[in-house]
Amino acid sequence: MELDLILILILAATFATAFLSSIFGMLGGLILMGILISFLSVGPAMVLHGLIQATSNGYRAWLNRNDIDWKIVITLMLGSTISLIVLFFIAFEPSQILVIFALGLLPYIAWAVPKELSLDVTKPLIGVLAGGVVVGTNLVAGVGGPLLDVFFQRVDMTRHQVVATKAVAQTVGHISKIIFFGGLLVAFSFENWPNPSFLLIAIVLSVIGTTLGKKILDTIDDKFFFRWTQIIVLSVGAIFIARGLFLLT
Repeated sequence: MELDLILILILAATFATAFLSSIFGMLGGLILMGILISFLSVGPAMVLHGLIQATSNGYRAWLNRNDIDWKIVITLMLGSTISLIVLFFIAFEPSQILVIFALGLLPYIAWAVPKELSLDVTKPLIGVLAGGVVVGTNLVAGVGGPLLDVFFQRVDMTRHQVVATKAVAQTVGHISKIIFFGGLLVAFSFENWPNPSFLLIAIVLSVIGTTLGKKILDTIDDKFFFRWTQIIVLSVGAIFIARGLFLLT
Protein backbone atom coordinates (compact mmCIF):
# COMPACT_ATOMS: atom_id res chain seq x y z
CA MET A 1 0.00 0.00 0.00
CA GLU A 2 1.28 3.48 -0.90
CA LEU A 3 2.63 5.52 2.00
CA ASP A 4 0.35 8.50 1.23
CA LEU A 5 -2.74 6.28 1.36
CA ILE A 6 -1.64 4.83 4.71
CA LEU A 7 -1.20 8.32 6.15
CA ILE A 8 -4.66 9.37 4.89
CA LEU A 9 -6.22 6.27 6.45
CA ILE A 10 -4.51 6.98 9.77
CA LEU A 11 -5.71 10.60 9.73
CA ALA A 12 -9.29 9.53 8.90
CA ALA A 13 -9.15 6.96 11.71
CA THR A 14 -7.82 9.60 14.10
CA PHE A 15 -10.84 11.83 13.49
CA ALA A 16 -13.40 9.00 13.62
CA THR A 17 -12.02 7.38 16.77
CA ALA A 18 -11.73 10.71 18.59
CA PHE A 19 -15.40 11.31 17.80
CA LEU A 20 -16.32 7.84 19.11
CA SER A 21 -14.22 8.19 22.27
CA SER A 22 -15.79 11.55 23.07
CA ILE A 23 -19.21 9.87 23.16
CA PHE A 24 -18.39 6.67 25.06
CA GLY A 25 -15.22 7.62 26.94
CA MET A 26 -13.35 4.73 25.30
CA LEU A 27 -13.57 2.48 22.17
CA GLY A 28 -11.87 5.00 19.89
CA GLY A 29 -8.41 4.36 21.29
CA LEU A 30 -8.93 0.60 20.99
CA ILE A 31 -9.85 0.86 17.31
CA LEU A 32 -7.12 3.38 16.49
CA MET A 33 -4.44 1.17 18.08
CA GLY A 34 -5.61 -1.77 15.99
CA ILE A 35 -5.29 0.31 12.83
CA LEU A 36 -1.87 1.73 13.70
CA ILE A 37 -0.37 -1.64 14.65
CA SER A 38 -1.49 -2.95 11.24
CA PHE A 39 0.61 -0.36 9.40
CA LEU A 40 3.48 0.48 11.77
CA SER A 41 5.93 -1.42 13.94
CA VAL A 42 5.21 -1.57 17.68
CA GLY A 43 7.40 1.34 18.86
CA PRO A 44 6.23 3.99 16.35
CA ALA A 45 2.61 2.79 16.66
CA MET A 46 2.71 3.15 20.45
CA VAL A 47 4.24 6.64 20.35
CA LEU A 48 1.89 7.97 17.63
CA HIS A 49 -1.12 6.45 19.38
CA GLY A 50 0.02 7.91 22.70
CA LEU A 51 0.47 11.40 21.28
CA ILE A 52 -2.91 11.39 19.51
CA GLN A 53 -4.80 9.84 22.40
CA ALA A 54 -3.15 11.99 25.07
CA THR A 55 -4.35 15.02 23.09
CA SER A 56 -7.83 13.60 22.51
CA ASN A 57 -8.32 12.46 26.11
CA GLY A 58 -6.76 15.60 27.55
CA TYR A 59 -9.03 17.81 25.49
CA ARG A 60 -12.05 15.65 26.38
CA ALA A 61 -11.14 16.07 30.04
CA TRP A 62 -10.99 19.83 29.52
CA LEU A 63 -14.41 19.90 27.82
CA ASN A 64 -15.89 18.01 30.77
CA ARG A 65 -13.63 19.56 33.44
CA ASN A 66 -16.50 20.49 35.75
CA ASP A 67 -17.41 16.80 36.10
CA ILE A 68 -13.91 15.44 36.95
CA ASP A 69 -13.65 13.67 40.31
CA TRP A 70 -10.17 14.78 41.41
CA LYS A 71 -10.07 12.49 44.44
CA ILE A 72 -10.29 9.52 42.10
CA VAL A 73 -7.69 11.06 39.78
CA ILE A 74 -5.12 11.32 42.60
CA THR A 75 -5.38 7.61 43.43
CA LEU A 76 -5.25 6.72 39.73
CA MET A 77 -2.06 8.73 39.25
CA LEU A 78 -0.41 7.01 42.22
CA GLY A 79 -1.13 3.58 40.76
CA SER A 80 0.00 4.72 37.31
CA THR A 81 3.36 5.91 38.64
CA ILE A 82 4.01 2.63 40.45
CA SER A 83 3.14 0.60 37.33
CA LEU A 84 5.37 2.71 35.06
CA ILE A 85 8.37 2.32 37.36
CA VAL A 86 7.93 -1.46 37.61
CA LEU A 87 7.52 -1.97 33.86
CA PHE A 88 10.48 0.31 33.12
CA PHE A 89 12.81 -1.99 35.04
CA ILE A 90 11.35 -5.03 33.25
CA ALA A 91 11.99 -3.31 29.88
CA PHE A 92 9.26 -5.34 28.16
CA GLU A 93 8.21 -4.64 24.54
CA PRO A 94 5.30 -6.62 23.05
CA SER A 95 5.18 -8.09 19.54
CA GLN A 96 2.63 -7.03 16.93
CA ILE A 97 0.56 -10.21 17.26
CA LEU A 98 0.57 -9.96 21.07
CA VAL A 99 -0.74 -6.39 20.85
CA ILE A 100 -3.54 -7.42 18.46
CA PHE A 101 -4.61 -10.36 20.63
CA ALA A 102 -4.45 -8.18 23.74
CA LEU A 103 -6.68 -5.62 22.03
CA GLY A 104 -9.19 -8.35 21.24
CA LEU A 105 -9.13 -10.05 24.63
CA LEU A 106 -9.23 -6.95 26.85
CA PRO A 107 -12.95 -6.24 26.36
CA TYR A 108 -13.82 -9.86 27.15
CA ILE A 109 -11.59 -9.96 30.23
CA ALA A 110 -13.36 -6.82 31.42
CA TRP A 111 -16.78 -8.30 30.60
CA ALA A 112 -15.96 -11.57 32.42
CA VAL A 113 -15.17 -9.87 35.73
CA PRO A 114 -18.02 -10.91 38.09
CA LYS A 115 -20.44 -8.12 38.87
CA GLU A 116 -20.30 -9.17 42.52
CA LEU A 117 -16.64 -8.18 42.60
CA SER A 118 -16.81 -4.67 43.98
CA LEU A 119 -14.16 -2.85 41.94
CA ASP A 120 -15.40 0.61 42.87
CA VAL A 121 -12.85 3.20 41.74
CA THR A 122 -14.09 5.65 44.37
CA LYS A 123 -12.39 3.47 47.03
CA PRO A 124 -8.75 4.67 47.41
CA LEU A 125 -7.04 1.26 47.18
CA ILE A 126 -9.17 0.27 44.19
CA GLY A 127 -8.29 3.61 42.58
CA VAL A 128 -4.58 2.85 42.94
CA LEU A 129 -5.17 -0.60 41.41
CA ALA A 130 -7.09 0.97 38.51
CA GLY A 131 -4.23 3.39 37.86
CA GLY A 132 -1.76 0.52 37.72
CA VAL A 133 -4.03 -1.41 35.37
CA VAL A 134 -4.49 1.45 32.91
CA VAL A 135 -0.74 2.05 32.57
CA GLY A 136 0.13 -1.64 32.50
CA THR A 137 -2.35 -2.44 29.74
CA ASN A 138 -1.34 0.71 27.85
CA LEU A 139 2.25 -0.51 27.72
CA VAL A 140 1.27 -4.04 26.66
CA ALA A 141 -1.72 -3.45 24.36
CA GLY A 142 -1.53 0.29 23.71
CA VAL A 143 -4.90 0.94 25.39
CA GLY A 144 -6.29 0.61 28.89
CA GLY A 145 -9.87 1.81 28.45
CA PRO A 146 -11.68 -1.57 28.42
CA LEU A 147 -10.19 -2.69 31.74
CA LEU A 148 -10.41 0.78 33.23
CA ASP A 149 -14.14 0.66 32.47
CA VAL A 150 -14.49 -2.27 34.89
CA PHE A 151 -13.68 0.08 37.77
CA PHE A 152 -16.47 2.48 36.74
CA GLN A 153 -19.32 -0.03 36.38
CA ARG A 154 -20.44 -0.02 40.03
CA VAL A 155 -20.09 3.65 40.90
CA ASP A 156 -22.71 6.27 41.62
CA MET A 157 -21.68 8.64 38.83
CA THR A 158 -23.32 10.22 35.79
CA ARG A 159 -22.13 9.56 32.23
CA HIS A 160 -20.41 12.98 32.20
CA GLN A 161 -18.51 12.21 35.41
CA VAL A 162 -17.46 8.81 34.06
CA VAL A 163 -16.25 10.24 30.74
CA ALA A 164 -14.46 13.17 32.39
CA THR A 165 -12.65 11.19 35.09
CA LYS A 166 -11.72 8.37 32.72
CA ALA A 167 -10.38 10.93 30.26
CA VAL A 168 -7.88 12.17 32.85
CA ALA A 169 -6.89 8.60 33.75
CA GLN A 170 -6.37 7.64 30.13
CA THR A 171 -4.39 10.82 29.45
CA VAL A 172 -1.98 9.79 32.22
CA GLY A 173 -1.80 6.29 30.74
CA HIS A 174 -0.98 7.55 27.26
CA ILE A 175 1.65 9.98 28.55
CA SER A 176 3.28 7.04 30.33
CA LYS A 177 3.28 5.14 27.04
CA ILE A 178 4.94 8.06 25.25
CA ILE A 179 7.63 8.18 27.93
CA PHE A 180 8.16 4.41 27.83
CA PHE A 181 8.25 3.84 24.06
CA GLY A 182 9.44 7.32 23.09
CA GLY A 183 12.85 6.86 24.69
CA LEU A 184 12.35 9.70 27.15
CA LEU A 185 13.33 7.79 30.28
CA VAL A 186 16.94 7.02 29.42
CA ALA A 187 18.12 7.55 25.85
CA PHE A 188 16.06 10.64 24.93
CA SER A 189 15.80 9.10 21.45
CA PHE A 190 13.14 10.32 19.01
CA GLU A 191 13.51 7.34 16.66
CA ASN A 192 9.91 6.21 17.17
CA TRP A 193 8.39 9.69 16.90
CA PRO A 194 6.20 10.71 13.92
CA ASN A 195 6.79 13.54 11.45
CA PRO A 196 5.89 16.84 13.22
CA SER A 197 3.68 18.10 10.38
CA PHE A 198 1.74 14.84 10.23
CA LEU A 199 1.39 14.83 14.01
CA LEU A 200 0.02 18.40 13.98
CA ILE A 201 -2.66 17.47 11.43
CA ALA A 202 -3.58 14.36 13.43
CA ILE A 203 -3.90 16.40 16.63
CA VAL A 204 -6.14 18.99 14.94
CA LEU A 205 -8.41 16.24 13.58
CA SER A 206 -8.46 14.61 17.01
CA VAL A 207 -9.60 17.87 18.62
CA ILE A 208 -12.33 18.39 16.00
CA GLY A 209 -13.59 14.83 16.40
CA THR A 210 -13.59 15.18 20.19
CA THR A 211 -15.55 18.45 20.01
CA LEU A 212 -18.23 16.97 17.74
CA GLY A 213 -18.51 13.83 19.88
CA LYS A 214 -19.13 15.95 22.98
CA LYS A 215 -22.26 17.34 21.32
CA ILE A 216 -23.60 13.80 20.88
CA LEU A 217 -22.73 12.89 24.49
CA ASP A 218 -24.85 15.81 25.67
CA THR A 219 -27.92 14.50 23.79
CA ILE A 220 -27.94 10.79 24.77
CA ASP A 221 -29.10 9.42 28.14
CA ASP A 222 -27.21 7.33 30.70
CA LYS A 223 -29.10 4.13 29.82
CA PHE A 224 -28.11 4.35 26.16
CA PHE A 225 -24.53 5.22 27.12
CA PHE A 226 -23.90 2.21 29.38
CA ARG A 227 -25.78 -0.29 27.16
CA TRP A 228 -24.05 0.52 23.87
CA THR A 229 -20.60 0.88 25.41
CA GLN A 230 -20.52 -2.86 26.17
CA ILE A 231 -22.09 -3.95 22.86
CA ILE A 232 -19.64 -2.00 20.73
CA VAL A 233 -16.52 -2.85 22.70
CA LEU A 234 -17.23 -6.61 22.61
CA SER A 235 -17.87 -6.46 18.86
CA VAL A 236 -14.58 -4.65 18.27
CA GLY A 237 -12.78 -7.17 20.47
CA ALA A 238 -14.10 -10.05 18.33
CA ILE A 239 -12.75 -8.38 15.20
CA PHE A 240 -9.26 -8.08 16.70
CA ILE A 241 -9.25 -11.70 17.85
CA ALA A 242 -10.19 -12.79 14.32
CA ARG A 243 -7.42 -10.56 12.95
CA GLY A 244 -4.88 -12.12 15.31
CA LEU A 245 -5.92 -15.66 14.34
CA PHE A 246 -5.58 -14.72 10.67
CA LEU A 247 -2.03 -13.48 11.23
CA LEU A 248 -1.12 -16.78 12.89
CA THR A 249 -2.18 -18.80 9.86
